Amino acid sequence: MAELRVENLHVSVQGKEILRGVNLTMNEGETIALVGPNGHGKSTLLFAIMGHPNYVVTEGSITLDGKDVLSLSVDERSRLGLFLAMQSPSEIPGVNSADFLKAAMNARREKPIPLYAFFSSLQKAYREMGIPFEMSNRNLNEGFSGGEKKKNEILQLKLLEPRFALLDEIDSGLDVDAIGVVSNAIKEEQKKGRGFLVISHYARLYDLIEPSRVAVMVNGRIAVEGGPELAKKIDTQGYEWIKTELGIEIEKEKASVTSIGVCGVKEAIKK
Repeated sequence: MAELRVENLHVSVQGKEILRGVNLTMNEGETIALVGPNGHGKSTLLFAIMGHPNYVVTEGSITLDGKDVLSLSVDERSRLGLFLAMQSPSEIPGVNSADFLKAAMNARREKPIPLYAFFSSLQKAYREMGIPFEMSNRNLNEGFSGGEKKKNEILQLKLLEPRFALLDEIDSGLDVDAIGVVSNAIKEEQKKGRGFLVISHYARLYDLIEPSRVAVMVNGRIAVEGGPELAKKIDTQGYEWIKTELGIEIEKEKASVTSIGVCGVKEAIKK
């Protein structure tokens, strides 16, 4: 069973330290909900694992089955089995979606995928994600709605078949029906043994995908880990209990003590 291990990870962005000694072990087939106040390092952890150049690792290690991930380029990390679904996917003018997906799939293969097999897989993925197949002829994410971009991220996951998928608020901006489509797709991939590290402010998403473990990030560290009941506690009590029960002072300039559910409700009201 594959293992993704993060040990004593320190990460800086533009000279400011964000992660201050993160320790987290993730096994293939496991789904971890990564929660915590806004601005405390959750997305930074995902970007550092994937190799974003703006996120500088100053100390610690990341390994996948004992292999040094930090020594690898982003494309090498992808071929090793890592995948990042971004919170705000970029629009790429001039890059055809189907061509992009085919190139991404071929980058993981010894021989190029046969044309018939590619289009068969592509049509199946578009159908399962509820995306019109005509959109495969459009430029990547260009002119897509927020929900379409998020669905397109999961579509890529389905085609690339990573061992570990890092999902950065994949459900933000989705309506109820779209959340159902995305969560069903995640559950299908869970059955195939993929590991997931999922950031969300929606209690609903976690209810649907049923994480096996919850990790709470505070002040750039994993403050506490537990079972799914931990997400329920945060949803009802926010994060103030971390100070009273664990003696950890949450940095107020970064902290948000609203619950997972409240965040989701506020976003829904705005829309």
